[in-house]
Amino acid sequence: MENKKLFNAMGSEVADGFTCKPKNFDANKPIMHLKTQLFICDDERCGKAHKDENIAATLREVLKELNLSKGKNRIKIVRTGCFGACRFRSVANIYENTKINGNINNNGIWLKNIHKYDKDKWKRLFISLKENRTIDDIDEFEQVPMSDPSFYK
Repeated sequence: MENKKLFNAMGSEVADGFTCKPKNFDANKPIMHLKTQLFICDDERCGKAHKDENIAATLREVLKELNLSKGKNRIKIVRTGCFGACRFRSVANIYENTKINGNINNNGIWLKNIHKYDKDKWKRLFISLKENRTIDDIDEFEQVPMSDPSFYK
């Protein structure tokens, strides 16, 4: 049986047993451009709350359907450990690449109860991020409340 070579989105040959990890490490190769990065808590409590056992892979497929997995409006999904916000499970944090084309108003937003999102709601979120709509102005996406820093003085 012949092994087919697999190449990732950056054009690098993929290591055996992986879907995107480069076979040959190149410390000088830049990372792939992203407009938005969505960090999703996948630790014990939040991970159990997700309807989907592999939420990150499912969301990556949704991004492919929307043509948002590459190009100038690329949205990257990253699984993380605990954010310490378990009472709002499951949570996600938005990072916008404001050096290029990200919306600074969406940078650092914490979304709560994402385990309740269905595919259509994820699509609406991704399209809103692509279009640089300000998430604060969209009631549909509940946010984790942040305490005022003066509270700690």
